[in-house]
Amino acid sequence: MAMTLLLGGARSGKSARALRLAHDWEGQVVFVATGEDRDPEMAARIARHRLERPASWRTVEAPIELARAFDSIPAHAFVILDCLTLWVANTLEAGWSDEEVERAGAAVATIAAAREQPTVVVSNEVGLGLVPQTPLGRNYRDLLGRVNAVFAAEADEAYLMVAGRLLQLT
Repeated sequence: MAMTLLLGGARSGKSARALRLAHDWEGQVVFVATGEDRDPEMAARIARHRLERPASWRTVEAPIELARAFDSIPAHAFVILDCLTLWVANTLEAGWSDEEVERAGAAVATIAAAREQPTVVVSNEVGLGLVPQTPLGRNYRDLLGRVNAVFAAEADEAYLMVAGRLLQLT
């Protein structure tokens, strides 16, 4: 397994699956986190996630600069990138154009896919629900879908998580 993409809805088991895969790795694990604790609820969520990871794992906080984060990761490490969903939101909030997000996403997908050691990428599938009411919501949904598609095209394996169950995408 070089790059694996785990897609799914909220609380579908994506992150838990990524953690289980990494727990089986005998070497170094690097967790690339895109979330930021901007409010009490998110801070509590991040704290819970940190407790789920072994203290020996290295965490790289990368809300926006994913390519730079990958540059800092040793070649022999197992990598979890969690998650593209927040990364796309962060880039939009930072004023990036759709084209800049797609270009950066494609660059990171290429970097992740080229790694010899496992990389597990987590992202939400937000295109299965209702059509968002606002232009920003619709643009976000569409942009994340395009970024997910780029990662899926580069991935060796892609899965959809539904209610804790894993469905292989071909």
